Amino acid sequence: MKRNSHRIHTSKRRNIVALGLILVGLVVLGLVLAQPERPTQPVSKAALVPIGKKAAPTPPLDSSSSSPPAVRGVYLPAVVAANPKRLQEIIENSRRAGFNALVIDVKDNHGTVAYDTKVPLAQKIGARVNLLKLEELLPKLKKLGFYVIARHVLFYDPKLARHLSALPTEKEPQRWVSPADARVQAYNLAIAEEVASLGFDEIQFDYIRWPDGGAYKPIYSERYDAIERFLRKIFERLRGKIRLSADVFGRTLWAWNLKKIDPIGQHLETFDKFLDVLSPMIYPSHYETEELRSDPYGTVKKALESGLKRHLKLRPFLQAFEMRIPGHLGYGEYIRAQIRAARELGLESYLFWNPKGDYTALWSALEESAP
Repeated sequence: MKRNSHRIHTSKRRNIVALGLILVGLVVLGLVLAQPERPTQPVSKAALVPIGKKAAPTPPLDSSSSSPPAVRGVYLPAVVAANPKRLQEIIENSRRAGFNALVIDVKDNHGTVAYDTKVPLAQKIGARVNLLKLEELLPKLKKLGFYVIARHVLFYDPKLARHLSALPTEKEPQRWVSPADARVQAYNLAIAEEVASLGFDEIQFDYIRWPDGGAYKPIYSERYDAIERFLRKIFERLRGKIRLSADVFGRTLWAWNLKKIDPIGQHLETFDKFLDVLSPMIYPSHYETEELRSDPYGTVKKALESGLKRHLKLRPFLQAFEMRIPGHLGYGEYIRAQIRAARELGLESYLFWNPKGDYTALWSALEESAP
């Protein structure tokens, strides 16, 4: 009986000690989470995937590759590129306007892979939608002299997010995946390597960032490190096989981007080191400052000047959608003002974005002024 009593008391003491340690741990955790330096943006479970120790220094990058040619063109959703009638209209108007490039979705921001991918995970999560018959489409476009760019959306991926239960707490639940997640990186690298073998001239990565939102403070070093590690993997696997580019936020052109205080994790000098060209999305409508929003010429010129001072390789995305067009400008004037700003800075390459692939206004604007 005494032995049993002794065991019971010993067990109680152990439980009390364990409970005390747990309580202390919870208090410490609460104090850490309450620190004001933490981002205001909700942190997802995916964002908590361990990034691990920093990699050992690697040899200097081999930057020897032919630069992309001078191109001007438009973006097309896969559904437009797969529609013979609409595609023919785009081809005819592009050639009339002197455009020689098309950006076509291969993986979009729905998580859809728009060609007959053989990547097992894409098939497993229902991402494959065989819209694009690339074995027919690409030779046709190449024969007509088009430079064809594959747009590959990375970390905004609802299908993969649902599969991984990735973002249950974000404003846009289960649409983002973590750039730090090894599974996410492996999936996108597999698709990119497959795309590189299909005959495109270039892969253009989009949403190569973390979700927007949060304080502008130097508290995101792990996010920047994760993006850089992924860029290095892209470089090491695809360099020499296909040209590489990325869409980046227009705001990243401004000098404050050098401070690495933006929660999205895009640092342009890092991107420029690994990629052939950057396409900043300088849509005047997206600026909250009235002065910038109402002056498409001035906004595009100031933004590009800021980027060129940093010696970045730029091919901007310009706005060809009707959003916040100032009352004193017509749609055509708005488009021509952006082109004029880019060309005055010596940029002969630029792309136009319309989310629906509807460039009726663009063609009309260009008829009045050569690109």
